[in-house]
Amino acid sequence: MPLLISYLIVQAAIQRAQDRLLNDTFVPWKFHPRNSDFEPTANESRILIRNVTIQQNETDLSSVLKPLAGEVNENYTLSISTSGAVAITSISSIGVVRALDTFTQLFFQHSTDSAVYCPYAPVSIVDGPKFAHRGLNMDIARNYYPPSFVMHTIDALAWNKFNRLHLHATDAQSWPLDIPALPELSKKGAYRAGLSYSRKQLAEIQEYGMYRGVQVIVEIDMPGHTSVIELAYPELITAYNIQPNWSTYAAEPPSGSLKLNSSAVYDFLQTLWNDLLPRVAPYSAYLHTGGDEVNLNAYSLDDTVQSNQGIILQPLLQTFVDFNHDYVRAAGMAPIVWEEMLLEFNLTLGSDVIVQTWLSDESVAKTVAKGHKVLAGNYNYWYLDCGHGSWLDPTPSSTTTDPYYPYGDYCAPLKNWHLIYTHSPFASLSTTNTSSPTYVSPASYNLILGGEVHIWSELTDPVNFDAVVWPRAAAAAEVLWSGNQDEQGRNRSLVEVGRRLGEWRERLVARGVGAGVVQMIWCTQDERGCVADG
Repeated sequence: MPLLISYLIVQAAIQRAQDRLLNDTFVPWKFHPRNSDFEPTANESRILIRNVTIQQNETDLSSVLKPLAGEVNENYTLSISTSGAVAITSISSIGVVRALDTFTQLFFQHSTDSAVYCPYAPVSIVDGPKFAHRGLNMDIARNYYPPSFVMHTIDALAWNKFNRLHLHATDAQSWPLDIPALPELSKKGAYRAGLSYSRKQLAEIQEYGMYRGVQVIVEIDMPGHTSVIELAYPELITAYNIQPNWSTYAAEPPSGSLKLNSSAVYDFLQTLWNDLLPRVAPYSAYLHTGGDEVNLNAYSLDDTVQSNQGIILQPLLQTFVDFNHDYVRAAGMAPIVWEEMLLEFNLTLGSDVIVQTWLSDESVAKTVAKGHKVLAGNYNYWYLDCGHGSWLDPTPSSTTTDPYYPYGDYCAPLKNWHLIYTHSPFASLSTTNTSSPTYVSPASYNLILGGEVHIWSELTDPVNFDAVVWPRAAAAAEVLWSGNQDEQGRNRSLVEVGRRLGEWRERLVARGVGAGVVQMIWCTQDERGCVADG
């Protein structure tokens, strides 16, 4: 069976590479001086690529389609000789997928005929990822994305050598995931009929990712961010949609959390997991159980708790998380949680649990210090939704000065690609100063699996998603694949990165991704570029 799977993975990748070369290349005129002759001439002798040799040196692991972080070796070599011979080698089929994606990036469309050409031969590339977990966290609950758009995003992720799509599938505002054993959840929790993912559609999304080396990880966020459940099962939720003063009970409206000491909640969870986990386990090694932004004040209104005191709530949270994680493990998957479960509530987590940090680099260091595997994604750098302004309308006020002016969001300013590129999972960590709050011993670096860039969807939907996410996410992708420093430990030149990112943006656009502009054409055509004075 592994040999058949490997064959199918590679054959599909070959077909996609052929399609990209024949249909989705571009003329790179923006990256050459104005009106210059940068292309091979029409009468110039041509050396054709007549064959491509692909060699996979080892048999794939049985987990190749749904590996734990680091299980699959994605390294590859790629060479193109001046005689037109192409050779690709890798240990795994996924490494071959990565090599073929790189191969397609070496060709451009000729402006006068249908030919494509590579201006770089001879080429010799030895490549592989710096981090094992390279992901995008995509919020599909606050606004709805059709399955075809999610698969469109998987394509873009694969081209950028991401290997994880973290689907934040449910939140306070909507439940767009069909659970046949709990049919009222999406029937009442989706924004409208038809705006939920059926069993078949979710499986198609996950399988689509598998064959492109992008594992789709589903998150069911809880116990906070669950108020939508009240629409179907009101007895399970406390502090539902408190108005006004929702901010006393939640990070954003509508407020509401799963009750923490209710047998009915555990019956609900048992039914949920028995339905969902067997369906996602064939496609993923992980299940994300959420745990961020739990507001303790909600539990002062919980009739099963009637307290907002941490000393009372912490044991209840421990029981809640243990219950969920036991089900995840029984399905053959490893749990992922947000950092608050470990660092704020000091829960005891299994050694298999990955902790996803988002609040600071110090959170990475603290998680590693506790001996846990960690994902980075500091919101000050890698939150793509930041800087677009508040989605909350200001409170009506009779005063002449509006205290909410100028209506910024909590994480402004916008994180441009320069800032995103300067950050990495190792950023700001110290390996020498043991008294630093960001100290991590060199021996513990292996616990830092990688990271994710995040797009929350309060102000994003399929219309503007591509322009908001790309090419800024591509900057993070390069950091996670290659690092933002060279082999000598020096920061890579942002001028060089910018030119490379600009060209990559044009390639994404040619492939149907509505990526935003990196620089205006004058900058990309001028050999010196647009560099700040001083």
